[in-house]
Amino acid sequence: MSGVLDQILASKRARLGRAEYAAPPGTALPSAHGARFVASLREPGVRIFAEIMHRSPSAGEILPGAEGKIETFALAYRRGHAAAISVVTEEDHFGGKPEWIARARRISGLPVLMKDFFLTEGQLDFAASLGADAVLLIAGALSPTELSDLARQARERGLATVIEAHDAEEIARAAEAGPDVLGVNARDLATFATDLTRLEDLVAAIPAGPVRLAESGIRSRADVARLQAAGYEAFLVGETLLRDADPEQALRDLKA
Repeated sequence: MSGVLDQILASKRARLGRAEYAAPPGTALPSAHGARFVASLREPGVRIFAEIMHRSPSAGEILPGAEGKIETFALAYRRGHAAAISVVTEEDHFGGKPEWIARARRISGLPVLMKDFFLTEGQLDFAASLGADAVLLIAGALSPTELSDLARQARERGLATVIEAHDAEEIARAAEAGPDVLGVNARDLATFATDLTRLEDLVAAIPAGPVRLAESGIRSRADVARLQAAGYEAFLVGETLLRDADPEQALRDLKA
């Protein structure tokens, strides 16, 4: 996966070099509602953070015809009472589009995370211009200084930060940056396999403060209950919902 991550970051830097992620000149950035995003993940009960994603390097195509289904899934997530929506916008490896942020937010009324590979402050302005409430920062893709700087710059814009880690060392670096949400990914970056035991083993490394988010490999209500018992407060679910013929009911089943 480190090779795949390197390829993704190279593609992102190439797009940055072409100035593709610039907010329109003179545009007044809308106020991001990061506080609302975090508050929604902290509400009582099972908090499902539902994802919209076209494809991934590990799973291939997940949502065929994603371009025409953004509103369908965003509305299903609203009706199924998701806490928030994650929209994967990376173009080259995940098949996403930045404009999906505004579409998902408009139809759902839910807080929306822009899930991409953030490397520069300008990308944060771009996220805010699209109407994102939160951004994903990946500990493994940034140096400690870059991670802390981007987290601070996001807060200055009213954007909540979800910092993703894969092991105890990354959790420690993520915590230093002061995230609103600290996510632990169950996916092994060497094999692509997901293991919920990995999440159970790592939850104790998350310090008090940020929302504890479990990511990847969650397929059933039993999985949610298991991770909730371990200490996680919110649960990022994508593929399970996206592959279901009735995503609204699938979401309700995870919360039941």
